[in-house]
Amino acid sequence: MNRIRNVLLVCVFCLALWQGIISVFNLPLYILPGPVPVAQSLWNNRGLIAENAVVTLVEILAAIILGSLLGMATAIIMAASPPIRAALAPILVFSQAIPIFALAPILTLWLGYGFASKITMALLIIFFPIASAFHDGLMRTSGDWLELAQNLRATPARRMFFLRVPAAMPALASGLAIAAVYAPIGAVIGEWVGASRGLGYLMLLANGRAKIDLMFAALFVLAAMTMALRAATNLFCNHVLGRYLR
Repeated sequence: MNRIRNVLLVCVFCLALWQGIISVFNLPLYILPGPVPVAQSLWNNRGLIAENAVVTLVEILAAIILGSLLGMATAIIMAASPPIRAALAPILVFSQAIPIFALAPILTLWLGYGFASKITMALLIIFFPIASAFHDGLMRTSGDWLELAQNLRATPARRMFFLRVPAAMPALASGLAIAAVYAPIGAVIGEWVGASRGLGYLMLLANGRAKIDLMFAALFVLAAMTMALRAATNLFCNHVLGRYLR
């Protein structure tokens, strides 16, 4: 209850500060619309915003599912095989040296303007945090546990899936929490480069038509969606992975 009250107080303070800045500096609507015009635009365009939000949400959820599975599989393979780990580790690090924004036009050219390019863009952003966090957790499994399992003649596969993977679940939960926040960034970047639907497309369209209040309304819906995804991810980790996180 106290947490909800604190969140509400912060929201009220931010709205008051927002309106105060507009009033003090007398900012026009096309520079910074106030909370009331944005709320009115959100309500008046609720159908349009909801339609595009569903598209972006599908892209994000698909990227999170595929990126999580790919990242987990990569982490397990790297942890199980030192030669593969030695070969893949530099490639993963190098992939993060390439500006992700620079890949968006290339992915759009290769994969088109549909879902594939947006999902791939978001997947590339979240793949590294998940793979890196989960791999780090797998490599930090207690040496005493591994020695005991070896003395009990457990096979490498059993040691991996019955010992190392459960022990790495807290690290995986951290990676998933990061992915839930980063995935919307990739999807929106892909929509900015080329799309005919989605919140990113709607923001560009609104900006081009000088409908700044609509652009802010779409932006706040995207922010609310990201916060909801983060909360859902935490809920999933607490309930599904909860026994490993205690």
